[in-house]
Amino acid sequence: MSERHASTGDRHEPGRYEIRLKGHLDRRWAAWFDGLSISLERDGTTILGGSITDQAALHGLLLKVRDTGLPLVSVTQIQPRQGDVPVIEPT
Repeated sequence: MSERHASTGDRHEPGRYEIRLKGHLDRRWAAWFDGLSISLERDGTTILGGSITDQAALHGLLLKVRDTGLPLVSVTQIQPRQGDVPVIEPT
């Protein structure tokens, strides 16, 4: 018997994400998260941010996050800023 799972969107669509961790990530991890920004926040959290190509890449990134040993607080898909969205003028 096969199970069907509902999809909440296109699994292959790139997106921008913010991943918040409890604690400050040591700078030695920066190369491992190549392409993502690392922000050490005053509240004691670390934010990894940037573009992730698809859901498979996101899951791979979450495995890396697990390996840091810092607790995962949240994963948030960030909507593009209005200036990032192409504007199509009616003709």
